[in-house]
Amino acid sequence: MAPVAPKSGDAIFASVDRVNAELFTLTYGAIVRQLLTDLEEVEEVNKQLDQMGYNIGIRLVDEFLAKSNVSRCVDFRETAEVIAKVGFKMFLGVTASVTNWDSEGTTCSIILEDNPLVDFVELPDNCQGLYYCNILSGIIRGALEMEDDCAVN
Repeated sequence: MAPVAPKSGDAIFASVDRVNAELFTLTYGAIVRQLLTDLEEVEEVNKQLDQMGYNIGIRLVDEFLAKSNVSRCVDFRETAEVIAKVGFKMFLGVTASVTNWDSEGTTCSIILEDNPLVDFVELPDNCQGLYYCNILSGIIRGALEMEDDCAVN
């Protein structure tokens, strides 16, 4: 029997159960709002969003590997591309681009052209410094540390 080929982000996104995008966006906004109310300090909210994302990422990587049939990546560059093209498409329905590589190939930026988490969002002036989508950074960090034994900053 031939090995199963990896699925594209589009194929996976089409085959998984999804929640309504507006419901998802508004629920995330309510979570951030509640954190702002409970924690009061924007820096503490940023830390909590990152930690929530990390906890999601360490669990989400198993689902990603099971549904995508992606084999182990050979280097960090390939890992970043898989996250951007397959992972974001699979879970958020969007693709991202990987840019700003450093000369050692150990640091990059993943850029979302269309971020569904920021639909309907207007931040008040007292939220300067809030990393509203910091949960995404935490998810990536959690997934990478679980699967690739990477140290992610």
